[in-house]
Amino acid sequence: MADWRFAPFRCGADPNRPAAVSIEEHRLKPLTKILLVRHGHVEGIHPPRFRGREDLPLTRRGKAEALSVARRIASKWRPVRVYTSPLSRCVATGAAIAEACGIEAQSVDQLSDIDYGTWQMKSHEEMALAEPAAYAAWFATPHLLRFPGGESLQDLVSRSADALRLAHERHPDQTVVLVSHDSVNRAMLIQLADVPLSSYWRFAQDPCCINEVDIADGHVEIRGINDTSHLDDLGERA
Repeated sequence: MADWRFAPFRCGADPNRPAAVSIEEHRLKPLTKILLVRHGHVEGIHPPRFRGREDLPLTRRGKAEALSVARRIASKWRPVRVYTSPLSRCVATGAAIAEACGIEAQSVDQLSDIDYGTWQMKSHEEMALAEPAAYAAWFATPHLLRFPGGESLQDLVSRSADALRLAHERHPDQTVVLVSHDSVNRAMLIQLADVPLSSYWRFAQDPCCINEVDIADGHVEIRGINDTSHLDDLGERA
């Protein structure tokens, strides 16, 4: 696999440019549209577990969600490529999108879920009892925690930035879809919005949601976050 670890991903406004310049003016330059999609429903979301690198298949509902998000993307946008996490829940979701759009899907390691280390597949209830201080810190100060034997948010941001660079540099004037996990999408949105890591929990990411991002002339516009309107016909989640 090609090495996509380049210079730090920069998404903030250039301080040397006039603040009044709009994204519409930047759209006169080549524009990359990135659709960040979370995979469909899997076991371990409700009640919650630290799923991480566990290779969980889509549930029946998850497969229905994948078909719904695929139809939505195919009807509204014209992506040229789908990139997915190598975990099967993302591969399956990405395959549905690729088929609906008539394009290819490719898995990239940079989009894999966060490594929860020794917490993987433990329930939230278990960890709240076993390690109450660390569990509380994960929700209060997530940017200060490293999972035992696993990753920190800093690790996650570093490799997810590589995924954003891959999309932007390979497709400077095209639309692409990145299918990943709630943790990875949050990490990418933090970078794109140019906000601190402590903002991690501010970005809700429901199964098969769509986040729409435009990058033009070095400027970023987040046009939508956690859109799940295409799932309304599926009814309430179990």
